[in-house]
Amino acid sequence: MPDKAILIVDDEAIILLSIKQSLQLRFGRRFRYETAMDAQSGLACIEELEAEGIEVVVVISDWLMPGMKGDEFLKTVERKNPSIQLVMITGHADESEIEKLCVNINMKACLRKPFNTEKLFEIIETAVEDFSKTE
Repeated sequence: MPDKAILIVDDEAIILLSIKQSLQLRFGRRFRYETAMDAQSGLACIEELEAEGIEVVVVISDWLMPGMKGDEFLKTVERKNPSIQLVMITGHADESEIEKLCVNINMKACLRKPFNTEKLFEIIETAVEDFSKTE
């Protein structure tokens, strides 16, 4: 069982499944892949993984979700776990909102939906390398 995880948070099940399957095909058993359909479930998942001794390396989050939006979720993740690498995927946020978020947190990247899967893979590779430097 891998000791590192990637968490994907999106309120659309088809997007969660698509991203998870793409990552599994690309990275295989290198990581544990977890999903959550809202920010609160994502935060709980991070806590559960850490309690099991599994490091969350990357969190990929949608912007527009019910309850807590993705920007607030990523701010909360960074505040609690500054070494986790953060990636935003959005079809709704405008450039000024994204720029504000990048000023407030150390976000690795922001991809627009529909996004290029190969670009996501590149971002994940870089994020994992950067995470390793923080250990």
